[in-house]
Amino acid sequence: MAKTRNGKDGPTIIKKYANRRLYDTGRSSYVTLDDLCEMVKEGHEFVVQDAKSGKDITRSVLTQIIVDQESQGETLLPTNFLRTLIGFYGDKIQNFIPGYLEQTLDVFVKNQERIREQVNKSFEGMRSMEGMFPPIPTLEEMRRQNMEMFEKTMKMMSPFGNPYTPNTGDDKTKKNK
Repeated sequence: MAKTRNGKDGPTIIKKYANRRLYDTGRSSYVTLDDLCEMVKEGHEFVVQDAKSGKDITRSVLTQIIVDQESQGETLLPTNFLRTLIGFYGDKIQNFIPGYLEQTLDVFVKNQERIREQVNKSFEGMRSMEGMFPPIPTLEEMRRQNMEMFEKTMKMMSPFGNPYTPNTGDDKTKKNK
């Protein structure tokens, strides 16, 4: 279960007022987007609600935190990734993308934790380096695994095969004959 700052079960409720101020009901104090960013990094769970309507606006506030981080030079999302992501809005497979991205990120986080564990173990036991630890996957290997998972997902979603398979040029050779 995620940590809460208010000591209660369930996420902390953050109220967003019309004047754009954010109020942490657990601590009874106003907070900033930077405070919420720190809460995310520390693993504290919260829900942001519009103070007037009670509507859950957590997703838009988290998106605003990402926009702020990106504008401060802490870029994490490549431009081509953003363009591709925008291209999926309105697409028939739009509903599958959030689950796929979440699953892919979970795999990445698990691999990251495994890498950290292996690095820590290797520093602890420097006695016999060769053959002592299983190989650590490289970022290239993780990228390859993620692409394989994406391709399998695309094949499952398309009843006629993978629409994203690149053209091998076979059509050109048939026309020339």
